[in-house]
Amino acid sequence: MGTGFSIDTPLRVAKYGISSVISLVDDVLIEQVRKFHCHKAGEPYEEIDGKQEDARAKRITAYLNLVDRLVKRQVDDLRASPFEPGSEITRYFEMLPRSSRSRQTYDEMLACMDPDRRAELQEKLRKLAVPGSIDVNIMTKLDCARYRAGKKLSREFNDGMAALRGYAKSTLQSAIVFSAGMNQQLYRYATQFKDFFCDETGLLKKKIILKVTDHRSAFVQGKLFARMGLWVSEFRVESGLNCGGHTFPGKGLLLGPILEELRKKKEELVDKLHEIYNKALKKLNMTPVPEPHEMLVTVQGGIGNATEDRMLREHYRADGTGWATPFMLTPEVTNLDDEHRRKLCLANDKDVYLSDSSPVGVPFWNLRSSASEQVRRERIESGRPGSPCPKSYLNFTDEFGEPPICRASRRYQKQKLEQLARANLSYEERAAAEESVLAKSCICHDLGGNVTRPTGIDPDATSAVCPGPNIAYFSKTTTLEEMIDHIYGRVSLLADSARPHMFIQEMSLYVEFLNKEIERVRLKLSCCTVDHLAELRDNLLESVAYYTSVVKQVAADSQDRFLEDLRILHEQIEAVSLAPQPATA
Repeated sequence: MGTGFSIDTPLRVAKYGISSVISLVDDVLIEQVRKFHCHKAGEPYEEIDGKQEDARAKRITAYLNLVDRLVKRQVDDLRASPFEPGSEITRYFEMLPRSSRSRQTYDEMLACMDPDRRAELQEKLRKLAVPGSIDVNIMTKLDCARYRAGKKLSREFNDGMAALRGYAKSTLQSAIVFSAGMNQQLYRYATQFKDFFCDETGLLKKKIILKVTDHRSAFVQGKLFARMGLWVSEFRVESGLNCGGHTFPGKGLLLGPILEELRKKKEELVDKLHEIYNKALKKLNMTPVPEPHEMLVTVQGGIGNATEDRMLREHYRADGTGWATPFMLTPEVTNLDDEHRRKLCLANDKDVYLSDSSPVGVPFWNLRSSASEQVRRERIESGRPGSPCPKSYLNFTDEFGEPPICRASRRYQKQKLEQLARANLSYEERAAAEESVLAKSCICHDLGGNVTRPTGIDPDATSAVCPGPNIAYFSKTTTLEEMIDHIYGRVSLLADSARPHMFIQEMSLYVEFLNKEIERVRLKLSCCTVDHLAELRDNLLESVAYYTSVVKQVAADSQDRFLEDLRILHEQIEAVSLAPQPATA
C-alpha cells in the first residue's frame, strides 16, 4: 500500500489480531518514523545517519525491532485489560466473526453465570488474543545499485539486498513478501540468514510470501526457493489491474481462472515442492521434513463486500483474502492527511486513473487531485519539469550514462525532452512521447508524505495517493469496527448499490487497458507485439467462457446482471481491432 500509508499500521491494528505489511523501500522515511514513535512511546532514540556503513539495513532492523517491542507491549496490556464494554480485550473479540471459535468462546463467556467457569473462560480468552503478523514487503524490481564517491558498491548494498538483510536481522517472527516479479539474486541472498530455514522443531521464524500471477509462476518461483532449502509459505494472488498502486497486467489472465487452476493443482504443487525441498535439505546436511510446512494460497485485489470475500474462500478455497484500498478511509489504520482523505471520499472512477506516473515503467493507479500531481503540473508550467530526486530509490535508467538516474528526475526529463526534439517522429508521436516523459512523478518520496505530513515530521510534504479503482464505491471515513463489520457482512459501507461484481470490474479494466495498449503501440510508446495483444484478447475471451460456466458459483445472488455485464464485455472484446493505424504526421 505504498511506503507511507501502512508504515506503522502494525502499531495500530496488530494487537487486534490483524496482519499488515510494512514497505521497506524508503529507509529515510523509516528512520523518520522510528524517531517519531520512539519519542511518542518514551523509547530512547539514537540516530542512524545515512553516511554510516550499512545504514539502510541498520535503519530497517532498528525500526522493525521497535515495532516488535511496542506491539508485544500492547498485546500484554490488551490481555491484562478487563472484560468490560470498551476495553481493548473486549474490542478484540467483538470484532471477530461469529463463526470463529475464539468468538464462540467469548460469547460463551458472556452468557456464563457461574463465576468460576466465567473466570476460567476469561483466562482461556486472554491466551487466545494473539497479535496479527507484522509482515514486510520488498518490490524485487527496486534493487538499485548504490554508489559512494562515484564508485559502485558491492551487490549486498543494493537496495533490495540491504532491505532483506535489515529484515533478516530483526527480532520479528513474521513473513517477507516478495512482489513485482522474480529476482533470483535477491532470492539467493535469503539463504545467508538462518531464520529463513526451519529450526530443529520445524519452525520457520521468518516465512516467505510470493506475489504470483498464476499457477505456473507459483511453481517456477516456488521451485527456485525449494532448491535452496527454503519453503514458500504463501502464494499471494493479486489482480493484475484491479488493485492499488503499481499494476502488472501481463497477458490478461484474470483472477477467476487463475484461482480455479490453483485450487485444482494446489495439492500437486505442495507435493512437488516438498520433494524438491527435502532433496535440498539433504544436500545442506539438514534434516528433511516428513510433512510439508503450511502453504497458503491467498487472494487480493478489488474485493468489495462480504459476498465476494465468502465466494473466494468457499468456491476457490482461498486460505485468506486481502483488503487494502477501503482501509485508506479508516484513519485508525492508515496514514493520510484529512484533505486527501476527503478527496478520496468524493473520488469517482475518473478521479482515480491508471497513469503513466511511475518511473518503474508499469501502469500506476493515481489520484488526479493529489498534492504530488499538482506539484508535478506546476513544475511543467514553470518550465522546469521533473523532480529534484531527493531519495533516488528508482534510479533505473542508464539511457544517458552511468550512474543510472530516475525517469521522474529533472535531469532525466530535460535530457529526454531534448532527445525527442531531435527525433524523427510525427507531431502526434512526439506529443505523446513528451506527455509520457512529463507524466512521471516522484512517487518514492511523495508516497511518504502520507505519514510525514499528518504527523508533523514534514508538514509541507506533498502526498502521492494511489488507491485502487474500488475506492470509487466507498464514500465516507469509517472506524475500524465499521470496516471490519463491512468485511464480515454485518453492515454495508458501499456507496453505490450498482457496483459491478469484482470479476466484471476486473475484466472491464482489462478491456480498457487492451484498447489503450493498442493506441500506445500506434504512437510508438509500447513495444508490445501484435501477438502479445492477440494473446491478451484471447485470454479475455476464454475468461468470458469460463465465467459463463461458473456463474452460479461466483455470482449466486446476481446471476442475471452478471451474465448481462459479461455479454456486453464479450461484445467489446470481439470488437477490438489489433491492427493499430499509423500516427498522423
